Amino acid sequence: MTATTAETPTPAATPSGGGHPQRWLILGVVCLAQLTVLLDNTVLNVAIPSLTRELDASTSDIQWMINAYALVQSGLLLTAGNAADRYGRKRMLLTGLAVFGLGSLAAGLAQSSTQLIAARAGMGVGGALLMTTTLAVVVQIFDDTERVKAIAIWSTVSSLGFAAGPLLGGFVLDHFWWGAIFLINLPVAALGLAAVTVLVPESRHRQGDRPDLLGALLSTVGMTSVVYAIINGPEDGWTSTEVLAAASLGALVLAGFALWELKTPYPMLDMHFFRNQRFVGAVAGAILVAFGMTGSLFLLTQHLQFVLGYDPLAAGLRTAPLALTVVALNLSGAGARLLPKLGTPVTIALGMALVSAGLASIALLGGAHGYGGMLLGLVIMGAGVALSMPAMANAIMSAIPPEKAGVGAGINGTLAEFGNGLGVAVLGAVLNARFAAVASVTAASLPAALAAAEGRAERERIADAFASGLETSQLVGAVAVLAGGLLAALLLRRAEKGARG
Repeated sequence: MTATTAETPTPAATPSGGGHPQRWLILGVVCLAQLTVLLDNTVLNVAIPSLTRELDASTSDIQWMINAYALVQSGLLLTAGNAADRYGRKRMLLTGLAVFGLGSLAAGLAQSSTQLIAARAGMGVGGALLMTTTLAVVVQIFDDTERVKAIAIWSTVSSLGFAAGPLLGGFVLDHFWWGAIFLINLPVAALGLAAVTVLVPESRHRQGDRPDLLGALLSTVGMTSVVYAIINGPEDGWTSTEVLAAASLGALVLAGFALWELKTPYPMLDMHFFRNQRFVGAVAGAILVAFGMTGSLFLLTQHLQFVLGYDPLAAGLRTAPLALTVVALNLSGAGARLLPKLGTPVTIALGMALVSAGLASIALLGGAHGYGGMLLGLVIMGAGVALSMPAMANAIMSAIPPEKAGVGAGINGTLAEFGNGLGVAVLGAVLNARFAAVASVTAASLPAALAAAEGRAERERIADAFASGLETSQLVGAVAVLAGGLLAALLLRRAEKGARG
């Protein structure tokens, strides 16, 4: 396909009167592809005992089986988005489905830990292509009047994937062997390939004669190093040589990437986007919502298991109301209807205020009222996420030219990954510091401290100290999210006034 203009969609891609005529069917197809990718972020967790037993996997092997996927996917998001814009979103969506399917087949048939780690890395490549092209396609086929609702449905898949991953994995493992959790991706990938081939229109943007190869290399190395540090920080220690070296390398390489992007005539990421207050406001909000939600759930699962005594599956089920609230509100179109009435700044501020209130509710009511107090907080958080996340994704994509939709989707995905890691790191550090100070123990975790405790009274004191640490960290998260919401709303409001003036 030869591009004759900057942006070259097929004739059917942008008809008058609401976007592509089969846009809702196409949305279903891309959401199915997105769901498959997101399920594989969490589905492997429930298979750890089986993998340890049947592949004789060490703790290090298990960590790499889980992290290889996230590490490769996160590192390639910007590069994948740029490739989609340059070479065709449909083409990259098909490539992503094919690579993801082949990686799933290799993972399901793996006979050793090394083979499974390599297969998971291959799935990460496909996942990066799918994460960016699905959102880029949504932006291309929906017009302004329906885009917010479409993005809300697209973002709902993230919550659904989070909730369904462990449950689906548990169901499959009850009936089949561990490899089946990967092989179930094959019919989905095959269906997706057929549907995308028939339904999805092609569109791309030619950005000069030469691709930005150095930018792609610097972006991938920098992001991979930063994500590696975030993943390994809680396990190895944030001041360990390995984590500090990875974080430093990532920061230096990303600084070099920014300088190069300012210099090259055809950058993969136009750094001038960061002069746009609408873009910066949405970026700040997106990071802090992911920060609060993921960090909170990281702490909450520990509270449910270590303090309230639930097993892992029961704890997972008790966090599901957050995701289910997001799904229910987004599918009902509540956020999409409110956004035009309230405006983007107010919608994001309200949504993040609800996320903050949910965190505070979990902190203040969860201890006194057990799971009942947590349930209230989870539902409030879910309502806040349902309002704020689609509005922020739409603000990010609206602030970026349509021909850069793939890069915009890559930025959106990268921000989510960064916010997720930051939430676990910061709130986890607050928890550990408070726990150590209150309990007066040197153990690095609650189970270790309980194992070393002498007598029931000391164990109860240690458990109470852990609960106090959880409360403090949740409140820190609540303050951070509320401040981020107000900052994002202020920047977006100023951007709107500047555009009108």
